[in-house]
Amino acid sequence: MKKIHNDNREIFETWPVPKALTELALPMIFGQLIILIYSLADTFYIGRTNNPLMVAGVSLLLPVFNISISFANLFGIGGGTLISRLMGAGRDDEAKKISAFCFYMTIIAAGLFSLLIFIFMEPALRLFGASDDTLIFAEQYTYCVIVIGAVPTILAMTLSNFLRSTGYAKQAGFGVSMGGIINIFLDPLFMFVLMPQGYEVLGAGIATMLSNVLICSYFLVIIYKLRNVSVLSLSIKNIAPPRKNIYSIFSVGVPAAIAVFLFDLTYIIIDRLAAGHGDIPLAAVGIVLKAERLPLNIGIGLCQGMMPLAAYNYSSGNFNRMREVVNFSRRVGIIFGFASVAMYEIFAPYIMRIFIADVQTVALGTDFLRARTLATPFMFMCFHLVNFFQAVGHGDKALYLGSARWVVFNIPLLFIMNYIFGMYGIVWTQVVADILMTIVSLIVYKKFEAGIKI
Repeated sequence: MKKIHNDNREIFETWPVPKALTELALPMIFGQLIILIYSLADTFYIGRTNNPLMVAGVSLLLPVFNISISFANLFGIGGGTLISRLMGAGRDDEAKKISAFCFYMTIIAAGLFSLLIFIFMEPALRLFGASDDTLIFAEQYTYCVIVIGAVPTILAMTLSNFLRSTGYAKQAGFGVSMGGIINIFLDPLFMFVLMPQGYEVLGAGIATMLSNVLICSYFLVIIYKLRNVSVLSLSIKNIAPPRKNIYSIFSVGVPAAIAVFLFDLTYIIIDRLAAGHGDIPLAAVGIVLKAERLPLNIGIGLCQGMMPLAAYNYSSGNFNRMREVVNFSRRVGIIFGFASVAMYEIFAPYIMRIFIADVQTVALGTDFLRARTLATPFMFMCFHLVNFFQAVGHGDKALYLGSARWVVFNIPLLFIMNYIFGMYGIVWTQVVADILMTIVSLIVYKKFEAGIKI
């Protein structure tokens, strides 16, 4: 196979692991922080209305948005990790075909998802916990971000995965960051200047949709410029990869999509159970589910840097370097996770007041935030190992761990602990479930590691 000249190949092969991981992970961590900031920006600005119903209505979109991420994972992670492995094996021509195939499949999948949400919007939002008071706000936000914005949003996430999988993490991180910063500035413009009072949620939705369009446009331009020096291609002429490679995409992408779907289902259940305790607890937990994401997003960025390194070196047979990548990234993530727990325990009430001034919502949210963030180090361990198995093409193990976390532990415990302890049982479920799942994940990884021939 012809090997395409790629200046980034030395990152995968010869750079010291801490340096290589820093090169690939730091831009992604920065991008994830910007994603977090612009995700929180909507909640922050909507919270300035001091209307818990608006906050609750926007919070209901989180499960719908996470479903869109599952489509990006299907082709972004399924295709992106395969691209890294093909590069490691020197099969660059096949990698080029994978990128084109996944690009067009992403557009088709995102378009169908947008159409389905448009047709079934109200019953879907009702299912996710919308009340008569919050439905109108949830519909306004969903129409902009999902119905109109699904294709550019999902496509941007897929293209970002492609760039980091081929070592262009700086470009991927910059694109995500640029869109987030633009959204932060567009939010107040559309919410408080261009929209009349009472339509702040609609303004936030328009701002978010426009920022995602800009991110997608940037990635398309970058990939076009890199077409002669990378394995990435958007040409329809390369849309027919070998059948075995299509199977490899779905063998990793489907488990990645299912993991997000189960994560999403868990959030739907949390919303439904919280709604049963009233709109104020629902608004409080809605803020918490966003405010707790700082260490999670940093952990995601770290894993995004780890995955192409692990995938490339696994495929090239450099198992010692692969193991070093996994162990080093795990240590960094765990240390940061425990530091985050300390931060949230101290600053939880101040964090809640950033988003809303309602005294009851702040009080409940403070307790909820302190409880849920105790799970942070264990949560990182869980998705770090799932991402590793995705990277090396073992979708079966990724599916097993990703599914067990939610189906075996988290979801059943939500119902049990809600029944016994009420609303506080819901928020304590995460730490209990992730401690148990961390034990299972380490056992599976150790068995896999023992079976690798050095």
